[in-house]
Amino acid sequence: MVDWLLAPIDSARPHDLAEAAFWHGRLMVLAWAFLFPVGILAARFFKVMPGQDWPRVIDNLAWWHTHLALQYAGGVAVVIALGLILWSPGGGGLHAVFGWWVIALCLYQFLAGWLRGTKGGPTDRSLRGDHYDMTPRRKLFEYSHKSLGYLALVLSVGAISTGLWLANAPRWMWIAILVWWVVLIVAFIAFQRRGMSVDTYQALWGPSEDHPGNRMKPIGWGVVRRGPETH
Repeated sequence: MVDWLLAPIDSARPHDLAEAAFWHGRLMVLAWAFLFPVGILAARFFKVMPGQDWPRVIDNLAWWHTHLALQYAGGVAVVIALGLILWSPGGGGLHAVFGWWVIALCLYQFLAGWLRGTKGGPTDRSLRGDHYDMTPRRKLFEYSHKSLGYLALVLSVGAISTGLWLANAPRWMWIAILVWWVVLIVAFIAFQRRGMSVDTYQALWGPSEDHPGNRMKPIGWGVVRRGPETH
C-alpha cells in the first residue's frame, strides 16, 4: 500500500523534477489549495463570529485580518513560485494556460483591493466613504472581487491538476489534495446552510436602514441579510 501511494500516477513516466519546478509546484499548491481558499472561507462566513452578540457588537474585524494575512501570504507564495518557474525549462501546454489565467486574476484581485476606496461609516473619522455610501466604485469592487475570486479558485483546480500530471506526482499527493478539496466543499456547504454568509455591510454597521447600504440589495450569491432580532 505504501509503495502504491509513493509511486507516480503514471507508471510509464518518471517523477523527476528540477529543484525550481519542485518548489514552484509546492508553493502554488500551498497558495491555491490552502491559503487562498481558507482566506475566502474566513471572509465569507466569519464576518459575524460564533458567539458574537450581533447586532449589539458590530465591526468585529477578526475575519478581515485573517483574510488579509492569508491572501498576502498566498500572494507572496505565488510571486516566488512564478519567479522560480520563469527561469526553469519545461512546462507549458494546458497547465500554462490555467496558470497564467490564475496569475492574471490574482494580480487583479490585489489591485482591486488596493483601489477599493475608503471605508467611512460611524466607526471611521468621517461618515462619508465609498463602502458606507456604497458608491459605484465600491459596488464595482464587490461584484468583481467576489465573482473573479471564485473564478480564480475554480481555475486553480485545473492549474493544480495539470501541474500534478505534468510533474507525474505520486498518488498520495493526488489523494491528499482531493480529500482537502472535499473538506473545503463540505465546510462551505455547511456554513452556507447555517446562514453564516452575513452581508459585509451589516456585519460592520448593523441592520438599521438608517445606514444607506442596508437599503440596497446585498451583493453576491447566497449573502444573508439579517433582521435586528437575529443572533
